[in-house]
Amino acid sequence: MKYLRWLLLPFSLLYGLVVIMRNWFYDAGLFKSYKFTKPIISVGNLEVGGAGKSPMTEYLIRLLKSDYKLATLSRGYGRKTKGYLVAESQESRVKNQEEKKDSGLSTQDFRLSQKIGDEPAQFHQKFPDIAVAVCEDRVAGLIKLLLNHDLILMDDAYQHRAVTPGLSILLFDYTRINQPHFLLPAGNMREPFSGRWRAQVIIISKCPASITHDEQVELAHKIEPLPYQQLFFTSIAYQGLHDLNGNEADITVDKDTTVFLLTGIANPQPLLQYLSNNTPNIVHHNYPDHHPFTLKNIAKLAAEYAAHPSQKKIIITTEKDAQRLEESWLKQGGQNDEKLPVFVMPIQVEFLNNSGSQFDKIVLDYVREHTKDHSIH
Repeated sequence: MKYLRWLLLPFSLLYGLVVIMRNWFYDAGLFKSYKFTKPIISVGNLEVGGAGKSPMTEYLIRLLKSDYKLATLSRGYGRKTKGYLVAESQESRVKNQEEKKDSGLSTQDFRLSQKIGDEPAQFHQKFPDIAVAVCEDRVAGLIKLLLNHDLILMDDAYQHRAVTPGLSILLFDYTRINQPHFLLPAGNMREPFSGRWRAQVIIISKCPASITHDEQVELAHKIEPLPYQQLFFTSIAYQGLHDLNGNEADITVDKDTTVFLLTGIANPQPLLQYLSNNTPNIVHHNYPDHHPFTLKNIAKLAAEYAAHPSQKKIIITTEKDAQRLEESWLKQGGQNDEKLPVFVMPIQVEFLNNSGSQFDKIVLDYVREHTKDHSIH
């Protein structure tokens, strides 16, 4: 794979040229970029894959939802639908299905993650009281949402230059920051490292809680934040296990536990490291990011789980991966008419150096300053 990437370097140069030209056209005003006077907060990264955008978006939701009517807007990566959609409440979904049935229309319905994507489905499950929307055309989506919302959180929108957010938060994954910054397809970079200048806030995410001051200084030198950019360091705070309905589970993973770990995320290493601190017995079923799980995948997991001799065993997955699991699959894979014991490991963002209040102030000051205006230009 390493040698293949070297062979792909010429294509990365071509890709980089296109990206640089596109950014220049936006910076020069040749391509239109819309600015909204209501607060628009963008969370994104320069690389393909997970840098912790969803946990950061959830952090912002918790920070803001009590005082403002907010919505999230995503592209809805991996969904089987198109256009502008807002996640429905459970009551609305049932009502719509009944109306379709009564009218003679097809009652076929996608799983929520298939309709709006993994991350938006996760947001909707955890925060059913806020609007969760998807739209490929972010400008069109923002115009619709801003009619009756105070502010919008745009998830994974750093490269969406058609919108100029009022506050842009850029994440760098600690576990990848020392890797070569090659552009796609030879590397994982969506745009050159120099593109970080557009952010007002830069966060190095997924840091070990034990990271030293000297290492933070070294990383800061690598990032080279500009004078107007604030740099923060965060780590992952793993929460207690939950069932698939979001209820806390009274389960402890210890050295006698065998964990069957099911992941389809970009970087499962931090989770693997965390679990390995509790048990050496981990059987990892690892799939690519956003992998559409199938009954065959779950049947394989169920067979290995059933055959394993451990008296204390459990299946753990991530919140994002849980959105792509069918309830019927878990029933078929279980024993004695019981479902497979699948539990979810939620995560949250934890700011290091007691810097959370400083970050909160930046966000809140920006939102307060811009919640009175209602226009676009």
